[in-house]
Amino acid sequence: MDRSESLLTAQTAVPPATEAGAAPPAYPPGATRVPEPTPPPADPPGRDPRWARPALLGLLAATGLLYLWGLGASGWGNAFYSAAVQAGSQSWEAFFYGSSDAANSITVDKTPASLWLMALSVRLFGLSSWSILVPQALLGVASVGVLYAAVRRWYGPAAGLLAGAVLALTPVATLMFRFNNPDALLVFLLVAAAYATVRAVETASARWLALTGTLVGLGFLTKMLQAFLVIPVFAGVYLLAAPTGPGRRIRHLLLAGLAVVVSAGWWVAIVELVPASARPYIGGSQHNSILELTLGYNGLGRITGDEVGSVGGGARPGGGGGGPFSGQAGLLRMFDTEVGGQISWLLPAALILLVAGLWLAGRAPRTDRTRAGLLLWGGWLLVTGLIFSFMSGIFHAYYTVALAPAIGGIVGIGVTLLWRAARTAPVPAPAGVEPTGPVPPAGVAPTGPVPPAGVAPTGPVPPAGVAPTGPVPPAGVTPADGGSAPAGPVRRRRPAAAFAGRWRGLVATLSLTGTLAVTTWWSWHLLGRSPEWYPWLRTTVLVTGLAVAALLLLLSLLPRTTPAPVTRELASGGGAGADANSLITPAWRGGRAGRWLGAVVVGVGLAVGLAGPAAYALQTAATPHTGAIPSAGPFVAGGFGPGGRGGFPGGRMPGGGSGEFPGFPGGGNGQFPGFPGGGTGAFPGLPGGQDGGSNGTGAVPGFPGGGQPPAMPGGQNGGTGQNGGSRGQRGGMGGLLDAREPSAEMTALLTADADDYTWVAATVGSNNASGYQLATGEPVMPIGGFNGSDPSPTLAQFQRYVADGRVHYFIGGGGFRADGGSDASGQIAAWVAQTFTATTVDGVTVYDLSSARQG
Repeated sequence: MDRSESLLTAQTAVPPATEAGAAPPAYPPGATRVPEPTPPPADPPGRDPRWARPALLGLLAATGLLYLWGLGASGWGNAFYSAAVQAGSQSWEAFFYGSSDAANSITVDKTPASLWLMALSVRLFGLSSWSILVPQALLGVASVGVLYAAVRRWYGPAAGLLAGAVLALTPVATLMFRFNNPDALLVFLLVAAAYATVRAVETASARWLALTGTLVGLGFLTKMLQAFLVIPVFAGVYLLAAPTGPGRRIRHLLLAGLAVVVSAGWWVAIVELVPASARPYIGGSQHNSILELTLGYNGLGRITGDEVGSVGGGARPGGGGGGPFSGQAGLLRMFDTEVGGQISWLLPAALILLVAGLWLAGRAPRTDRTRAGLLLWGGWLLVTGLIFSFMSGIFHAYYTVALAPAIGGIVGIGVTLLWRAARTAPVPAPAGVEPTGPVPPAGVAPTGPVPPAGVAPTGPVPPAGVAPTGPVPPAGVTPADGGSAPAGPVRRRRPAAAFAGRWRGLVATLSLTGTLAVTTWWSWHLLGRSPEWYPWLRTTVLVTGLAVAALLLLLSLLPRTTPAPVTRELASGGGAGADANSLITPAWRGGRAGRWLGAVVVGVGLAVGLAGPAAYALQTAATPHTGAIPSAGPFVAGGFGPGGRGGFPGGRMPGGGSGEFPGFPGGGNGQFPGFPGGGTGAFPGLPGGQDGGSNGTGAVPGFPGGGQPPAMPGGQNGGTGQNGGSRGQRGGMGGLLDAREPSAEMTALLTADADDYTWVAATVGSNNASGYQLATGEPVMPIGGFNGSDPSPTLAQFQRYVADGRVHYFIGGGGFRADGGSDASGQIAAWVAQTFTATTVDGVTVYDLSSARQG
């Protein structure tokens, strides 16, 4: 056994066959001879069982079907990123910087790596929903495959398959791998980094550890500092478990740190060194700085809530953390109404299995792989989960997809280890029988027959401190390597060791039973949050789960699944024939029955545990999702329904009036809570505002003529009570979180003479602009970036663009400024309203700016 392996994960050595020509074993008088059971054909050393590869291919095929089926129904998905992908497919400069428009006025508020893959797909296959979303789905399939490989390497194919299935069926994973947010690529890179860490720990490989650092650095280029949450975990596991000296481990970690800096920093360095006048404005920052964006809006601001220019989350004066997007910050955030159905189905199970698995590892050597793997996936879950739970800034439920691989890894490992320990606890020898078999490690049952007296076993003697896995020779027989054998009969296990082994088996059984019972109850609770959605499923899960948990306890009372221990008792010559027969018959029958019954019970238990998330995942795959804040699963009272904010099919947000944010009293139609004095749909404090009213016009104060933003293809966004179910209605927040789908008349107006202008139009907010840009294929300037709060452009810059004839139209009805930030967008909107004449095109207010063109 490799010294770095765990006693729980190492394969038990099979005793060699009797040498050719050796006399058959002689059984003492009075013993009943029972033929040894015929073992199944052995797989070649180091190879998986025959069923492993077909099972893996089936898992990957099912995952691909789940993630690809009906993918085009979601239209542009998150139009904010789709517009940037379109821009990157038209301009290599926009591709490199992640610009929102091909004219490079401003970037998205993230680093651009997630856009690169989709933009390359659009360049190859043309702009469509499929060319944008299929790469995301393939990343999901790849993530499942890499997670399988990472878990299987130390724990076997069964653990890997279970881990992959958990990831594939997690509702928020199904959502994000069918959507075009950066989270899909981030999850893939982090899972790949975990696999590289596993390989590095095995052999203390500097190259694999450097690959870990490189993948994490690319994760930074995908979603900035969120990728770094796993660094202390990966580094700590390598420092603890790598089989080399401390100095070398530290040097390897320094090399990995350098790989992180290089792979993440090259793009940041270029952006910082290029003059601001020669590149687009950095969206999400107030001073056109990628470092400010990294450390502020997308960095510490997410933790503290101090995010200048943001529109949600945040610690508010006199209140706790959290906001209209995030729920309440605290230890139980992952289980609350908004987040629980996305990720927490197997979170209690993962926590229980993590503790039980670490207890089973016990006082293992430093390089023990059982403990190292649990610390790897458990550390990922705990560090990332706690930060998500307590962050006071912007937090969205779909962020929790980063927890899905860790939950899958822990569940796959934990169930496998506990089941193995529960079913292989030692069986005490009957009274008057002196066992002579090998001394197995704690919690692992010996396998294979024991040679009778006079036959010498072969194989080396294990090093000191490692329990032997082969047979112990009888008295007077010399082992093959020349060592001396102990005299007299050798007991297989001292009473204290046997008691410890039985205790481990009992704890493992109780842990498995408790895990299933808790998972069943929690699934019943989560399904109860959608009481009208398949109510029979809730009852079925509860009844079946509790019944299977009871059967698991009963299984622990049956004889062990292998009759080998009883056969060894007989071969040793202990006990009378009648006594032997009375022992063997139940063992043989119980072993065979227990083996099959155990497989059935475990299979049903896994099916029950995955039934709830699988149902949510299927519902998520069958529902189109659009807008900036998608949500998995069916409608949940007090939370989000299908589509998420900015993308609710049916046009109505749960929990209040049309467009009202749930959980905040007093919000009228479209009213954002927390702003006193706002009329229906109005946001106070901005000049020139009009109430959105109840007629569905969706006007936004502070911007001239506020138009009516339609929904993207494949989904409808929340609108007003009267028109919420019709196509083309806007969700809450004045178009901030949804895109406009212009009518044919509007599209024709914008595309006329488009070649004469740098931007065919300008409007406030990136989401507002993205719908027009995707429909026309021409650049549309998103004033103020995502939130409308970035100083890009300033009023003076915009006036210069208009004077130079670079902007054709200004479209009213964009987003709004909130929580600080620049008021440049409001100044521009007011100047346009005062300077130009408004016209209405299909219900949308438009200003022709070409009259101010000079020269």
